[in-house]
Amino acid sequence: MKVRIEGGQLLDSRCGELFRADIAYDDERGHIVAVGDCLGEADKVVKLNGELVLPGFVDMHVHLRDPGFTDKETLATGLQAAAAGGFAHVACMPNTNPPVDSAALVEDIIARGRAIGKADVHPIACITVGQAGDELTDFEALKQAGTIALSDDGKGVQHGARMLEAMARAKAAGLPVVIHSEDETLSLDGVIHPDAAKRIGVKGLLPESEAAMIARDILLAERTGAHLHVCHVSTEQSVALIRWAKARGVNITAEVTPHHLLLTESIITHDDAVFKVNPPLQGERDRHACLEGFLDGTLDIIATDHAPHTAEEKARGIAHAPFGMVGIETVFPLLYTYLVAPGVVPLSRLVDAMTRRPSELFGLPGGSIRPGSPADLTIVRTDEERRIDPEQFYSKGRNTPFTNWHAAGWTVRTILRGKDIFVQGEERLS
Repeated sequence: MKVRIEGGQLLDSRCGELFRADIAYDDERGHIVAVGDCLGEADKVVKLNGELVLPGFVDMHVHLRDPGFTDKETLATGLQAAAAGGFAHVACMPNTNPPVDSAALVEDIIARGRAIGKADVHPIACITVGQAGDELTDFEALKQAGTIALSDDGKGVQHGARMLEAMARAKAAGLPVVIHSEDETLSLDGVIHPDAAKRIGVKGLLPESEAAMIARDILLAERTGAHLHVCHVSTEQSVALIRWAKARGVNITAEVTPHHLLLTESIITHDDAVFKVNPPLQGERDRHACLEGFLDGTLDIIATDHAPHTAEEKARGIAHAPFGMVGIETVFPLLYTYLVAPGVVPLSRLVDAMTRRPSELFGLPGGSIRPGSPADLTIVRTDEERRIDPEQFYSKGRNTPFTNWHAAGWTVRTILRGKDIFVQGEERLS
């Protein structure tokens, strides 16, 4: 069936301007047929009133908690939350129970994700068996099963020689190595930025622990030629190292989260674990460096690091609660409202970092709106402001530091290969 979306605004990636145009797509073959005016007859017409029509968003860093931690999130709730946030594709991290360190687990996640019929899920598998930091997993088998990258996210490989071997094998397998950058001999049992830790009376987590690990892995990536991707960059030192590595020709890319672009440790004025995340919220100088790094392309993409936890876990206080925040349903509204609308970040840069660029880096489909491309589309309203209410989330997680913030730019419809995977107001999956 040919479907035509009319009355929407598209983004010209060459000049960054919005323009009115219609989109026609084949909902059976799942690809875009035409873009422009007077596109002819259609079996179904979707009429818009100036909403943005963007490529389906892509998030390369989410924690879906399934298998093993389904009290926090299930594959169904996580993928519905992703679709509600405008995401057509998400990459899930392997720190589940059991960890995703085998081809069978990768295949199971992909199969169950397809059956759910929401956002497409692309598993990232473990670098080491059980995330124990020792024996390497079977990279070739994992790739054949559908793995798109390798990571021990949440821990990081502490042994340098083991990581060197992993990068050499990942290079041979054609898989990116995605790192959680934390030198645990420096971070020890710290929980938040040292300045905030003094105010609250808990142990500080040294920001240098992040940059130290990035520095090591840049050198290993340079030696092996592996594609090194750095997760959730948060410090000025880290941005400087990545910028330096890119100038040297190292095959390195990086991501930044919405919370590290919008928040600093100064927001932590009392013992509330909703603000506990790893890497921690840093200082204003770090936040500014991350923003500058995002603007100049040193930090390539936006990733949410969506990390749901139960209310009971987060109620334990900063010293004892687990690290993590949810963010997949609020990322575009927050960054649109607080960075794009004030003129700090061009809309074209934000959209590129959430669509084309991650698709390109990790070999995923989509990322553009042109004839022949997959009909992966996100329709966004920018003229309606809402208060962020965690009780309205599709995710099981409610652990957001942005409760009661007001934002515009909410997704009203998400389309994957020509099929609706989210329509505003739909009921929650269980």
